[in-house]
Amino acid sequence: MHVRRAAERYPGGDPAAGIESRHAFSFGPHYDPDNLRFGALIACNEERLAPGAGFDEHPHSHTEIVTWVVEGELTHRDSTGRETVVRPGDVQHLSAAAGVRHVERNDGPVPLTFVQMWLTPRDPAGDPSYDIVRGIADSTPYAVPEAAAMLHVRRLAPGERTALPDGAYLYVHVVRGEIRLADEALTPGDAARVTDAEDLEAVGVTSAEVLVWEMAGS
Repeated sequence: MHVRRAAERYPGGDPAAGIESRHAFSFGPHYDPDNLRFGALIACNEERLAPGAGFDEHPHSHTEIVTWVVEGELTHRDSTGRETVVRPGDVQHLSAAAGVRHVERNDGPVPLTFVQMWLTPRDPAGDPSYDIVRGIADSTPYAVPEAAAMLHVRRLAPGERTALPDGAYLYVHVVRGEIRLADEALTPGDAARVTDAEDLEAVGVTSAEVLVWEMAGS
């Protein structure tokens, strides 16, 4: 298990335009050949948008883009014709396939915080597609079969324990609160990268929300 702390994330975005980003993996000008990916995961970005701020239309291809809103509301528009407002508790999945363009904005009156995760598909061909699950429950994992991956959302009360899935690759990202994983204390923005995960338990130190990616081997 390798833990990377929130303070180790690469800063990005455009603070003058109301956009603050924190990247867990090599991204843009922050090129790190030793931190390109973990399993299928190639990005885990914490994004903060001020009211009225956002990312103008831009392209993606060969990427599975999964978004989790922490606070506020995210307005999403893309070239498949979708326009959606994503709220806390929703899982949004945009499969870029051979190519798609989209816009992401904070059209609300309060700051927006979201986590966006990019995964590499096993077959990058095909047409783009879009999916959203409203108010996903802890016991309902979200499958991204294109990347042989499964997203688990875990919400913990203080002292509560939860078994994590076994897997060739397990990525554990703390959204809010504090947990213990093995002998490590993890706080917001921290992430644990576990290979050959087996019989792991997360324990809530405080009330906590955690995103867990279970990924197959290559």
